[in-house]
Amino acid sequence: MYQEERIQAILEYLKEHQRVSIQDICRLFEVSRDTARRDLLKMDELGVIIRTHGGAVLPTQTKEVKEYKDRLTKESGEKQEIGRFAATLVKNGDFIAMDASTTVQYAAENISAQDIVVVTNSIDNADTLSKKEKVTIHLLGGILDPKHRFLYGSATLSKLADYHVDKLFLGACGITSSGLSFPHEEDGAVKREMIRRAGQVIVLADHTKFEHQMFYKIADLEEVDLLITDKRPSDKMMNELSDHGVQLFIVSEENNDD
Repeated sequence: MYQEERIQAILEYLKEHQRVSIQDICRLFEVSRDTARRDLLKMDELGVIIRTHGGAVLPTQTKEVKEYKDRLTKESGEKQEIGRFAATLVKNGDFIAMDASTTVQYAAENISAQDIVVVTNSIDNADTLSKKEKVTIHLLGGILDPKHRFLYGSATLSKLADYHVDKLFLGACGITSSGLSFPHEEDGAVKREMIRRAGQVIVLADHTKFEHQMFYKIADLEEVDLLITDKRPSDKMMNELSDHGVQLFIVSEENNDD
């Protein structure tokens, strides 16, 4: 078993038992104490556990992401602003990719450009865009995650390899100095491949995503061209974005200037 697989299994154990010891890890996965310690050290670096004497517990603040429909209805205000601005970046004739993100869905709802081609692994983006004229949709095949409403798997990645798009519109769950991260490896692998297939990477993320580290890293900051958000991040984060060449657009500041 690879370390990534053990880490996921340890997290599942923690959800059920609230705590795990080094002895538990050794017994469950038939590994040495040194290996168990390395697993816990890695999980601590990722921010998904709090290490204790001889083991670990889950952080008080959950790292789980709400179901897609819950996020769409309960976290809409700032995301709608971000989505509306992102939609203005789509020009007639563009070839674009859109991931499975509620903020990106708001962008899809507001697109007015014509003769565009959209590649997506989101069944909701596909449904939204299907109601618009002069939009060609390539819905990637694969395995459907019904809770978070994205398609993933080897078939998804294989089909993505055939495409190159002008712009990628990408949501984010965690943004730190080390890059972009997500809670689900399956979806993260698709996002990572989308980045490889895009001429410009545009990230849509509200202010709550800054300085949050999730389980699966998909990209370094230098792979991001434009970041659209609703509030200015900390000075430290601003410096990190500048150092890595990320252009920042804050929609609330634009509205205040009107």
